[in-house]
Amino acid sequence: MSAWPTDYWRRSSRPSQSGSSSASSEDALRWIQIAIWVGFALLAVAFASGCARTVLVSDGSPARIGPKAKARLYARVDGEWRLSEHDVEIPEGWYLVPPRFVEEDEKR
Repeated sequence: MSAWPTDYWRRSSRPSQSGSSSASSEDALRWIQIAIWVGFALLAVAFASGCARTVLVSDGSPARIGPKAKARLYARVDGEWRLSEHDVEIPEGWYLVPPRFVEEDEKR
């Protein structure tokens, strides 16, 4: 039995025959097989697209930026942190440090 009902459209255009329950059960079985294959294909695409490696950097250690890094950044503008609207290219070798390494203004 093939996974794809190649002759389905030819058979469905014929007039219905009375008492042919085996034909409708074969159609149902083929559509179930199609649904299963489509489900497996969608799962495979979902798993393949999520194959990114994430590394946790502990709070006590700084990290350095690698080549061709882009991200949205927070910048201090008029005493408050604002998120950039677009990705910013970050030069290789710059350091990322935990917030406790940064001195805050004590105007509050």
